[in-house]
Amino acid sequence: MAECCDILGLGCTAVDDLIYVESYPAADSKVPVRRRERHGGGLTGTALVAAARMGARCQYAGGLGGDELSRFVQTRLQDEGIGLEYLDRQADARPVHSVIIVDESRHTRTIFFDTDGAARARADWPPDDVIRAAGVLFVDHFGIEGMIRAAGVAREAGIPVVADFEDLPSNPRFAELVALADHPVVSLDFARRWTGCEHAGDAAAKLWNAQRQAVVVTCGADGCWYLGGNGLHSPHHQPAMRVAVVDTTGCGDVFHGAYAAGLAQGLELPDRVRLASAAAALKATRRGGQAGSPTRAAVDRFLEEYRE
Repeated sequence: MAECCDILGLGCTAVDDLIYVESYPAADSKVPVRRRERHGGGLTGTALVAAARMGARCQYAGGLGGDELSRFVQTRLQDEGIGLEYLDRQADARPVHSVIIVDESRHTRTIFFDTDGAARARADWPPDDVIRAAGVLFVDHFGIEGMIRAAGVAREAGIPVVADFEDLPSNPRFAELVALADHPVVSLDFARRWTGCEHAGDAAAKLWNAQRQAVVVTCGADGCWYLGGNGLHSPHHQPAMRVAVVDTTGCGDVFHGAYAAGLAQGLELPDRVRLASAAAALKATRRGGQAGSPTRAAVDRFLEEYRE
């Protein structure tokens, strides 16, 4: 079977209803809404959009239903050129639905998310040959058993597994999934909870083992720490790139997608971390998660012109 895509994603999609206010309100107060917008979101959904805009060929093989929110997500993915040939249609499933309050003064956002009924990766989908035909498998923690099975198939076939773990699920098999990810790209909050290390560099070093290809711990405005093969056996720091911040919604997911695209396109670890950092920085200058994700041309121009 010919390679079906550069990146195959199985995990979370979301519909994000963003409410922009001058500043986040105190309890029992009233504030005017400056603007309302609806965007596609989700760990895997936004990562795939970001990767597609970086020039990667992407397929989504996670689950969606027939409700309005699922139709919105499907349309958004199709508009970005993301293949849905292996979409797992589940009658009662839907994406995560989030309401995000964006504080335009402090450039922060508060996320209220609802996962009731949200689709999760199934242990029998997609077929093994579809996984083996991908260049990179992208997983998150929505459907642990399904993710473990898919990541196991990928690792046996020598296909890299990029993972975005945002939470510590109660599922006792979650540690198996973490072990199968040879490219864990995780937030500092997750890394601290998983490793017990306070400093991002120490956490990255503790996450590293000989079965992995790279580890990245993202720290928002403080950049990220990473290490991997080819001589990078101690943590290296990539500073965040200075930009005029408008909206940080989806910056981490865009980082993941750009990283996965760089991996699929053969970039070395420092180059793909720099690519991902630039993509996340540019996203922060634009509203929305997926909508604010930059193109590869925009990122390349930014990197050419950027001065540390």
